[in-house]
Amino acid sequence: MVIVQPSNQIKLTNVSIVRYRKGGKRFEIACYKNKVMEWRSGVEKDLGEVMQIDNVFLNVSKGQAANKDDLQKCFKTEDRNAIILEILKKGELQVGEKERSSMLEGMYRDIATTVAEKCVNPETKRPYTVTMIEKAMADLHLSINPSRSAKSQALDVIKLLLEKKTIPIARAQMRIRIVVPSKDGKRIKDKLMAMIASKEDEDLDENYEWTCLIDPGQFRPINELLQSETKGKGQLEMLSLTETKQGDEVF
Repeated sequence: MVIVQPSNQIKLTNVSIVRYRKGGKRFEIACYKNKVMEWRSGVEKDLGEVMQIDNVFLNVSKGQAANKDDLQKCFKTEDRNAIILEILKKGELQVGEKERSSMLEGMYRDIATTVAEKCVNPETKRPYTVTMIEKAMADLHLSINPSRSAKSQALDVIKLLLEKKTIPIARAQMRIRIVVPSKDGKRIKDKLMAMIASKEDEDLDENYEWTCLIDPGQFRPINELLQSETKGKGQLEMLSLTETKQGDEVF
């Protein structure tokens, strides 16, 4: 007797599963191990490198694929790529206890590393070591969310450290150079002052030129202002990403 496997069943092995509930149903996608977190953190950009198979399942381990009716009813679309992206972004990664513990430890370290790269002790202008940031994070009793990127959680940690004053901390500043036509200099300078932390140098010749320190978050608004006010004739150059004194902060 010939046994025919149902056409909506697909067998997969050595797979990481991302599970997502929507519209009263559970959906799953089959991914390569370690690639989900790389995609969520922005390290991996190619969706083809993340997915074992370009499909949406009701149950990966049983090889049961979701049909079009289920997808349309729950996601209001049959666009599998859009559905996969939603599940990949919002779903819960299914891992074993040992693997989860290792993953959380790695993410904890990544978050601390990102905070250390972006911040300094404002009293000394020196960067903190990753170990010092990890100790400060421990004092906050943080709960790491494996479904969010380390970068986004690092920004939350910075806000909490500022609010709780666990350690003296401030965002490291960016040194930039701004060049605009002389005729626009004073008008644009007045609008820029609120976006600039401090001005280091100013030169008025054929062009109006400033060297300034800013919070990194102001880079894009400053660039947008220059482009709109000078009709594309203004220039913005990043000279250094973080302006700090050399050497790590120590206890």
